[in-house]
Amino acid sequence: MPKPLVAIVGRPNVGKSMLFNKLTGQRAAIVEDTPGVTRDRIYGQCEWRGRTFDLMDTGGIEPGTDSEILQFMRRQAEIGIELADAIIMVVDVKVGLTAADSAVATILQRARKPVLLAVNKCDSVGGVNPDVYEFYALGLGDPLEVSAVHGHGTGDLLDWCVEQFPEEAWEEEDEAVTKVAIVGKPNVGKSSLLNQILGEERVIVSDVAGTTRDAIDSYFENEFGKYCFIDTAGMRRKSKVDDAIERYSNMRSVSAIERADVCIVMIDATEGVTEQDTKIAGLAHEAGKAVVIAVNKWDLVEKETNTMRDMEVKVRQDLSFMPYAQVVFLSALTGQRVDKLYEVINQAAQSNAMRITTGALNSVLADATARVQPPTDKGRRLKIYYMTQAGVKPPHFVIFCNDARLFHFSYQRYLENQIRAVFGLTGTPIRMTIRQKGDKEE
Repeated sequence: MPKPLVAIVGRPNVGKSMLFNKLTGQRAAIVEDTPGVTRDRIYGQCEWRGRTFDLMDTGGIEPGTDSEILQFMRRQAEIGIELADAIIMVVDVKVGLTAADSAVATILQRARKPVLLAVNKCDSVGGVNPDVYEFYALGLGDPLEVSAVHGHGTGDLLDWCVEQFPEEAWEEEDEAVTKVAIVGKPNVGKSSLLNQILGEERVIVSDVAGTTRDAIDSYFENEFGKYCFIDTAGMRRKSKVDDAIERYSNMRSVSAIERADVCIVMIDATEGVTEQDTKIAGLAHEAGKAVVIAVNKWDLVEKETNTMRDMEVKVRQDLSFMPYAQVVFLSALTGQRVDKLYEVINQAAQSNAMRITTGALNSVLADATARVQPPTDKGRRLKIYYMTQAGVKPPHFVIFCNDARLFHFSYQRYLENQIRAVFGLTGTPIRMTIRQKGDKEE
């Protein structure tokens, strides 16, 4: 059973994202004084009084706007209201009651769901701020004074959230979910892919590069398994990142890679692998994440004999540092081959978390060294004593030998290929540490 969901809504720049970060205890949403920074729905987890529920931050609702992005943001907030079990409406005590607040309150009254009116920026401690009383006019019941900056009133707010759900809503979630980060340069089709997977208008899709700014979590379950897809902002070259918000977005994308199990690196089929694609794929490789290369917009490519094979060869040449990654050609717009992603994701995630016994490893090692003798240098031969696995995500192997200086990189790569072939480690990088006799354990 999914956890209860609480949505935070309100007009732009009332402090929704700051309150979201305060309640979840993490900086998952970008906070900036500029209205319209949060554009999509962002999810986090809250724990209070032994109960756990999901919290959703939404973009500011700006009624009656002509801006395309603001209309998108309003639609995202409305979808959030539809999905939520309870709603926190945030208003700004320093600005006071506005027409936009009244319009948002009208939308919430039509939703017929539990609503708490949180009057933010009540930063001083003491008696009731007299400016709070005017918000009774919204018809949403007693306002609650809160300070997203200092945390005043957040305990009462969380008490209210916990009280909105019946006992059966607190059943524990079952087994672990595979976290999948969708990464790539701007306008490559990341949000379109997520919407195609989820079958709903989950994130804003626009031809305007940089529409997605936060890393957004979306939970999804099908016959292949349970997934948490993380749609990230497109990462531009540093020289093109000229405002604070976009720098934060790039940082969020890097953070999304760090917490993912699998990274889908998206490539635009009409452009091929660019320098920025190589850098983004390199971040996932260096982080030790399982990787799937998704060549998107395949429906726009004119096909001839062997077009796909030739394109795959070119992609592998340009991303030669990750030969282990599988390549999937798809169209996020039409849904072509999107279903193939799940099996590839599962295989990559299993490889990334695979643990191999020392006995099995040394059996492969003995066979490999008998087939190809270890290298020699100035009459001295490399002797490999044994190998063991030190960790997973990615698989990390430690090899003990007589002299690490004799362990040539080409022979290390040979052993890595032997391990991959025997144990089927597809889609994941492998780490190898060479230790010689006398080395101290770390």
